[in-house]
Amino acid sequence: MPWPYPGMPQGGYPGAMPSGRSPYPISPTPHSKLAAGLLSIFLGCFGVGNFYLGRTGRGVAQLMLTLIGFLFFFIGPTIAIIWGLIEGILILSSSTGSFWHRDARGWELTD
Repeated sequence: MPWPYPGMPQGGYPGAMPSGRSPYPISPTPHSKLAAGLLSIFLGCFGVGNFYLGRTGRGVAQLMLTLIGFLFFFIGPTIAIIWGLIEGILILSSSTGSFWHRDARGWELTD
């Protein structure tokens, strides 16, 4: 076995940090309501607004609807564009405490 790095315990990785805490602080980074709304309006057919807010399931659904929808004479992208437009308007017109004013983690969007 090679020599361990300085500060690393002999047994391996578990217990490398004696305090049990991460060396990098994890602080909430609030998302912008304006950015989320505009991303949903202009790039909503690709799910960018939902990816920005951490709603990856919805983002993938919008992206797949757009990509697969091209096979069906542009019906899918049209639905995804309308979906993104409505979602962007709902985000921009939301008030504090509503579903549309929160990201996937439940944190309020900044105005």
